[in-house]
Amino acid sequence: MTDTTQLSLFAPAKPRHTASTTHARILLFNTQHASPARAYRQAEWISQQKNADLAVLTEVSSGPGGAALVEALHHFGYAHAIAPAATGDGYRSVLAARTAALEPVDAGVSFLPHRAPAAVATIGDRKVGVVGLYVPSRGPKERRNENKRGFQEAVTAALDGLEKVFPDMPIVVAGDLNVIEPGHQPPHKVFGRWEYAFYSSFAEAGFADAFRHLNPDALEHSWFGRSGRGFRFDHVFTSTAHAPLIQACAYDHTPRAASLTDHAAMTLTLSGAD
Repeated sequence: MTDTTQLSLFAPAKPRHTASTTHARILLFNTQHASPARAYRQAEWISQQKNADLAVLTEVSSGPGGAALVEALHHFGYAHAIAPAATGDGYRSVLAARTAALEPVDAGVSFLPHRAPAAVATIGDRKVGVVGLYVPSRGPKERRNENKRGFQEAVTAALDGLEKVFPDMPIVVAGDLNVIEPGHQPPHKVFGRWEYAFYSSFAEAGFADAFRHLNPDALEHSWFGRSGRGFRFDHVFTSTAHAPLIQACAYDHTPRAASLTDHAAMTLTLSGAD
């Protein structure tokens, strides 16, 4: 596997689904800092999804659970992975692919870069740029919002440069942003203007919200608080110039209902048309 920090504990298996050579089929999945046992079940479920040729995994722990997830993905047929070591704060994002070659690149996120791995994925004779994001939560009282603000500012600064990182190809930025869109229903007063501004910074940098591109008025949530009120925290963006390639983008609540995670998964399909 691409991750050089882990050794395989399992004999690799053939992928359960044949990866597309014409379409980018991407699954976004928040692992909720899973234990090794739950991480194994998560990897098994992911491997069963047809639309998971590329997986973007967020809230991956730096401990045994995260290591187990990477190994289990390999076991279930994911031949390539980028799993940066999480230094300092304990959480990271991971990219994995069934068969597409993943070429690691620097997305230019200068703060907590292990939460923003990036790669060029080769699918058939085409390339797609992929960035996975896991925005920090608000954090403990003594460091309230420090990491969240710092990471959001670093991502915003990097967005304008992604066209140079990924020249002449569609770009997909997917992750748990821990923010909601302006006009979100139900409204949540806890979020400040700087958090809404982070969501808006994607459009300002030339990225389209893939779900909203297809579903401008749909009411959807990916995480629910203790009160049962929903939040659309998980997002997928594509370079606006390539938004016409979006064939499908949807939330899948199956893993949340099965207690594999507390988030809905999200899928994106981009056609291979130029």
